[in-house]
Amino acid sequence: MLAFLLQLNAWATTGQLYLFALFMIMIWSLWLLRVTLARYYRPWTRPYETSTSVIIPVVDEPEELFRSVLERIIEQRPTEIIVVINGPRNETLEKLCGALEVRWAWTETPGKRNALQIGVGLMTSDIAVLVDSDTVWTRDTLAELIKPFADPRVGGVTTRQRILEPDRTVLTRWADWLENVRNEYSMPGMSVLGTIGCLPGRTIAFRRSILVRSMEKFLTEKFLGVFLEVSDDRTLTNYTLRAGFRTVYQSTSLVYTDAPLRLGKLAKQQYRWARGSQYNTLRMLPWMLQHTPLLAVFYLADIVVPFVLVGSFVSWGVTLVTGRQAELYDALPLPTAPWAALGLILLLSGVLTTLSLALRFGRHFAYRPIDLRHLPAFMLINTFLLMPVRVLGFFRMAHNAGWGTRAGGFAGEKERNPLLIVPYLLGALMLGVSVMIGV
Repeated sequence: MLAFLLQLNAWATTGQLYLFALFMIMIWSLWLLRVTLARYYRPWTRPYETSTSVIIPVVDEPEELFRSVLERIIEQRPTEIIVVINGPRNETLEKLCGALEVRWAWTETPGKRNALQIGVGLMTSDIAVLVDSDTVWTRDTLAELIKPFADPRVGGVTTRQRILEPDRTVLTRWADWLENVRNEYSMPGMSVLGTIGCLPGRTIAFRRSILVRSMEKFLTEKFLGVFLEVSDDRTLTNYTLRAGFRTVYQSTSLVYTDAPLRLGKLAKQQYRWARGSQYNTLRMLPWMLQHTPLLAVFYLADIVVPFVLVGSFVSWGVTLVTGRQAELYDALPLPTAPWAALGLILLLSGVLTTLSLALRFGRHFAYRPIDLRHLPAFMLINTFLLMPVRVLGFFRMAHNAGWGTRAGGFAGEKERNPLLIVPYLLGALMLGVSVMIGV
């Protein structure tokens, strides 16, 4: 943020144009557009009745947690509940389903996508509600979720999602902050346009007809020579948009989910999400550019921003070593001692970046003001964990991978893929350009 302001000052006083400043102007413009669109969002309020099949793929959830998940769903009386246990046999979960009189099936083939295929094949209702096995519903989750389907143009709906007990650690607070930022900005804004690019899959509803038509591609479609089991929610959202339906957000349908308590597990989760998101952006890009160019811009910015940030760090390091662009900092009242000047620059950078986060995500802090105390920690996690992980996820998009980190889950295909070089080349190009525009 400090570099951006200094470059704007130099632009205004000397007329010298900096590409990094133009990039930051674009980022702030996209943020302003999201905020403006979100102001027009309204949830559906008119009651709507239809048949619903709740499908829950599960591998190895703890019995008490899964009991709570099922009991809360049973209370809301869907037409049917179908649990698909995949991978190793789990007699504990089988007995639990039997005791609660929930229909269940077992498949020795691991993987969430195969489990969803089995569930869709067994369902009899018009609406499929896909639920992660660790997602906890709240009162009226289902009744609120199906309201948008009163509009025949709507093909997919997702819920408002929050983190269970967010006060446990800084990591759970950060995860809850990310969820609420998405709830308050990108989800409502894109819902207004009917083009949410990814309906988050903790609880997500689709018209059955869409899933039936898409299931073969869902199980076999490759991109860059590889089939990725990850990002099933984004993939199904892609199919829904391509079929001509709207994808929307229902803020009054609320669910809770857990978040990693350890940094290593959080990094693995974010890495899996980064690969799936960016993989699907490239796969969907030609369609988005033709039909929803604004969505394409948003998702391309999600890919480019981490590279620009990492490239900026490299370029600032070059500036410190070579002294190039040092005149930018002449506008600051810096001490004469070099290390004292560097310390002040780093301090100002941290303060201004923290203030920019507070401004950009003010809705969350209005809702949970205590999180302002943790904003510097959030900034550090974003900068030194989330951004590098997203860069790494882009580089490794075409590597084979399984379903997350679950024991007994889909392990991924084991074969050589010559096209895996493509993301490395694209990533190296973006990183190189990012370094050049900051130097």
